[in-house]
Amino acid sequence: MEQQIIKTEYSDIMRKSYIDYAMSVIVARALPDARDGLKPVQRRTLYDMYELGIRYDRPYRKCARIVGDTMGKYHPHGDASIYDALVVMAQDFKKGLPLIDGHGNFGSIEGDGAAAMRYTEARLQKVTQMAYLSDLDKNVVDFVPNFDETEREPAVLPVRIPNLLVNGAEGIAVGMATNIPPHNLGEVVDAAIAYLKNPNISLERLMKLIQGPDFPTGGVVTNQEDLLEIYRTGTGKIKIRGQIEVEKAKGGRQKLVIKDIPYTMMGANIGKFLNDVYSLVETKKTNDIVDIVNESSKEGIRIVLELRRGADVEHLTNMLYKKTKLQDTFGVNMLAVANGRPETMGLKEILEHYADFQYDLATRKYNYLLDREMEKKEIQEGLIEACNVIDLIIEILRGSANIQDVRACLTAGRTDGIQFKSQESKEQAAGLHFTEKQATAILEMRLYKLIGLEIEALQREHDETLRKIASYLDILNSHSAMNEVLISELQSIKKEFAVPRKTHIANIADVIYEEKKIEEMPVIFVMDRFGYAKTIDVATFERNIDTVTKEYRYVLKVMNTGFVGIFTNTGFLHRIKIQDLPAGKLKDKGTPIDNVSHYDSGTESVLSVESMSGLSDSPLLFVTKHGFVKLVDGAEFQVAKRTVAASKLSENDELLLVSKVSGTEHVVLQSEGGYFLRFPLSEIPAKKKTAIGVRGMKLGDKDSLQAAYVLTDSDVVVTYKERQVHINRLQISKRDNKGVKR
Repeated sequence: MEQQIIKTEYSDIMRKSYIDYAMSVIVARALPDARDGLKPVQRRTLYDMYELGIRYDRPYRKCARIVGDTMGKYHPHGDASIYDALVVMAQDFKKGLPLIDGHGNFGSIEGDGAAAMRYTEARLQKVTQMAYLSDLDKNVVDFVPNFDETEREPAVLPVRIPNLLVNGAEGIAVGMATNIPPHNLGEVVDAAIAYLKNPNISLERLMKLIQGPDFPTGGVVTNQEDLLEIYRTGTGKIKIRGQIEVEKAKGGRQKLVIKDIPYTMMGANIGKFLNDVYSLVETKKTNDIVDIVNESSKEGIRIVLELRRGADVEHLTNMLYKKTKLQDTFGVNMLAVANGRPETMGLKEILEHYADFQYDLATRKYNYLLDREMEKKEIQEGLIEACNVIDLIIEILRGSANIQDVRACLTAGRTDGIQFKSQESKEQAAGLHFTEKQATAILEMRLYKLIGLEIEALQREHDETLRKIASYLDILNSHSAMNEVLISELQSIKKEFAVPRKTHIANIADVIYEEKKIEEMPVIFVMDRFGYAKTIDVATFERNIDTVTKEYRYVLKVMNTGFVGIFTNTGFLHRIKIQDLPAGKLKDKGTPIDNVSHYDSGTESVLSVESMSGLSDSPLLFVTKHGFVKLVDGAEFQVAKRTVAASKLSENDELLLVSKVSGTEHVVLQSEGGYFLRFPLSEIPAKKKTAIGVRGMKLGDKDSLQAAYVLTDSDVVVTYKERQVHINRLQISKRDNKGVKR
């Protein structure tokens, strides 16, 4: 076939391709279906386990087998995504109703990952088999070809409960995301029953049945008053907090015990919470905590904070809620795929989609069962009729030459080629009119079926079949009868699998926390040449002034409520809060400034450390390696950000000197080539911090500044190539000169 080049607009191709990709991610990967509340990977994993026969009452099977089979048959997107989905469906701290029974290490609530799939085993939970996978053999859902059209898979699972609410969902698609909280099974079933009975039920009535989310980790929802609007629109923010209990300890002390945590704190955030508590102690925000012990185990969360005697429990509790993840926000966005497109739904819309799906499932199921019973009825009626004329049928069988003649006689009354004992028998045979199915059943009937008791059993079976047909017709033709069946199924599921609510719902005012005012006092900030900083009290400094000034590169007197600013060679100013530094003894090492600021010791070096409160007193002199100089008003650095650009630099340039000046000094610039230039500070213009500055010294093509000095009255001697240079004795020149060679 001859190839043909089609010319088209490139942007159109890209737009179409991206939209196709986005819809594929939205519908086939990231978002759950509103009908069964499952993502494709979850649905395929459960169906594959069902196909493999890994039922709740059978032995566990290796997860590697399940993952491999699912990937090979239904989900060609990598084993990691399949195993991750399987693990989450088995974790009772993530799902309100776990769908898989895991055996082995399936991770922990503290963020520990599951063991490799070759070590773990799994099988279906009983509820999954009963409420998620039953009736798949009754044509209740459509089956579609898999990715390579070698297998068939269900387009949706026949889930009997509103799984979208029970287990919730989370996923990030292209341009949209879903985040649905889990709910209590018993409450959701009650709401579903109420909706089935009255589709016009108000949201307020439904909210009396569904109090709100029921997180597996427990906790307290504190904004009950906002839930009605959240469930009306499908979006909003739920405020949740962990529960703190006060227990008595030895010696008259108390301890705070955390057993319930916010759902959002699960995983690595538990470790972050512990670190946050450590930070509160280290930075002296609280002195009430003497020890922190994480006693969590398989039985649940238990974090113990041991308190000092006389601790202010209420203040500390409020601090934990305000300063840590113990109180957090869960962003609700009830987005799911409905009728093939993503849709944000409120509670009533979710129940509406659920009810429509249940009616569709029930209609297909009972039509299937009705067809089967009608077939049974046809055969049973044929066998009963055959028993009444069994002598004639035996005579037909004995007088026939082949099976075709017998079948023709039974279905159409043809007697040609059949020998009868009498004309009367022949006339009776001509009146037979069994159907094809009845004729087949008669020919396959065994002789013991002619026993009287067997005939009675056949009649009873026929009566039961008629009863079932009447029942199925009633269900299919009566909305109320179908409702009764659906409600009965829901009630049985609730009775067997519902559990008490774990999350409390209430209206609780936001915590009021005011940091205790720190008594303002002067302290001494010290930092060594390795970047370790701390504060010491003034009395200790005065007793050891010689030792301190000898061992530490920077020594500043600051207020304990203030900040220090660190100017670096890369042109940045990093602010450090004094309260973030440890108040140590003289022999204590301190903490690296990297830990309390954005300073990076790997790429930056410290040029100057200044008290932020004193920067406005005098201008700052900036000198760069390429010879640029400028004066900047210190008030420009009075900002709230932790890191700001202190000076604009040209390409490959860096700061060489940052120093506070009074305006009467002289400046000496020393180049790598041995040139020295001395000029008055007054020749340097004032600039903004965003300016590069002006040229301070003319440099040769390959020359650059090596050092810069601000001269005072004392004599300053520098060494250049083993020769001493008294820079105070240099001749005073003008800025932007080459200087003198030394």
